[in-house]
Amino acid sequence: MPNAHDAMLKDVSLDAPWELVEAFAKQPRWKPRDVNKGADMIVKRLQKLGVPVSTLDADIYLSIPFEAEVKIGRRAIRAKTPSYSVSVPDGVKGELLYAPAKYSASIGTLFQKNQKAIAAEDIKGKIVISEGFAFPQKMREFEMAGAVGVIAVNPGVDIHWGICTSIWGTPDLDDLPRKPNIPVAIVNNPDGKELIALAGTGKKITLTTRLEEGWYKQKIPVVEIPGASEPDKFVLLHGHYDSWDVGVGDNATGDATLLEIARVLSKHQKELKRSVRIAWWPGHSTGRYAGSTWFADAFALDLDENCVAQINCDSPGCRWATEFKDVSWMKETESFAQRVIKEISGLESHGERPHRAGDYSFNNIGLSSLMMLSSTMPDDLRAKKGYYTVGGCGGNIAWHTENDVMAIADREILLRDMKVYLGLVAGVADAEVLPFDWRAQVGEFVDTISQYQAAAGKAFDLSPSLAAANALGETLDAFYRAIGKGAIKPVAANAAIQRLARILVPINYTRGPRFRHDPATPIPALPTIATAMDLKGLDKVTLGFAKTQLTRGQTRLIAALREAGEVATRAMG
Repeated sequence: MPNAHDAMLKDVSLDAPWELVEAFAKQPRWKPRDVNKGADMIVKRLQKLGVPVSTLDADIYLSIPFEAEVKIGRRAIRAKTPSYSVSVPDGVKGELLYAPAKYSASIGTLFQKNQKAIAAEDIKGKIVISEGFAFPQKMREFEMAGAVGVIAVNPGVDIHWGICTSIWGTPDLDDLPRKPNIPVAIVNNPDGKELIALAGTGKKITLTTRLEEGWYKQKIPVVEIPGASEPDKFVLLHGHYDSWDVGVGDNATGDATLLEIARVLSKHQKELKRSVRIAWWPGHSTGRYAGSTWFADAFALDLDENCVAQINCDSPGCRWATEFKDVSWMKETESFAQRVIKEISGLESHGERPHRAGDYSFNNIGLSSLMMLSSTMPDDLRAKKGYYTVGGCGGNIAWHTENDVMAIADREILLRDMKVYLGLVAGVADAEVLPFDWRAQVGEFVDTISQYQAAAGKAFDLSPSLAAANALGETLDAFYRAIGKGAIKPVAANAAIQRLARILVPINYTRGPRFRHDPATPIPALPTIATAMDLKGLDKVTLGFAKTQLTRGQTRLIAALREAGEVATRAMG
């Protein structure tokens, strides 16, 4: 790290952040009033630290789950209901149908639907029970097939809160048709096995859920630390402060990290070229990232024009999280992130394509992005403890349960992770030339297109896409050589690197147009041509439709690649 950053890193302290973690460990933050109280706690501490802070009022639509129950005769089985389940306080009765599924072995498959296909005529009118979490793809498929309710069986003895809609943030009119119309309950594994044994016996059960939905005014604390030479350009550092129950590992430790980075950067703001904007989101848990989505909508044009990168902070500083493995980052940010993590922590790191999850609410704008979940426990330790895959808390299965309490936080790991985040933020904010290598991303494009072509075989020709990607790669080689030789001034280089993000991030991470939000379902690499993976086995009629889709998708991809090449060429004069 540059010497200026060494002084920042030495200033990192556990005093203020650890006190916030302890305070949040006593403050539930899932009911709207309690969430706003959490925002006030953050603001009060920032003010005490002398950090200027403003508070935005966001009107967002939330679904607040209270209770659920599954009854077999007079016997009641404990359950939870996910946000956006339909509320049926009087209950829904029906026979159980078992849809077998495998529990996810890794975070990479956690959000995918993994149940075996079952005929719709078998599902209609039944309450479906299936292993896993209440993720939206499963729930939507069962609803569309005519299920009157769904029960998700979690892997262990605890029940995990969650959200069962694919709608990203507050719905608009186009999103509303995807709003769930059936009740969903979640049970633990022992109870789930008992219920599965009843499936197909003709015995009816009663599923009860109680939720409240509506518009809520929620607070978003924002700290703006002006840069010395390019104050209009900024790095967005963010994380959610609402949580399930007290949510220490998800995400009180992240909130504390943002607090400390705000304190340190405020002290060292003269050393930053660009500004840093730090935001704490509500609506993550009960609104599918409604807070960050509101911000993306409200400040879309400013983000488009001035944001050079977004860095998400979720679940740092958790117990036993001694590795940086499967960290989310976009390919152009990988070499920079790995270098910073190594220099600060001494650890090697491994990243992966960001999932359609977390508060990645900025893909459709086109922001280079890094981090989501933070450090995690090693696989062998997880196996030794008998832990299954979860989506946060450093791999601790306290994630989204009442057990995510003070014991999940680790002082020394939090100190290390805070320094890593500070190094990443300062590294982007203070770089002469933005540290993002688009050659790496385009190299991945070439690999993806080649994979899709191998799957499509002779059924569709993707060679025009491959040629366009290779041509862009050659242009970018020349572009970065020119930067290295000083032939492109930093201001021009940075403008081009930022513009490349606006073109290449959406083509790689979105299906919809810019400034809209794709559903919270997995999106493959280069989604406009991903249908190439599905051509084999299609009948002749369907194959024709698929090829039509690929023709249109390939045109969109090539146009984006050519536009990116023109950006780099213009920067070279």
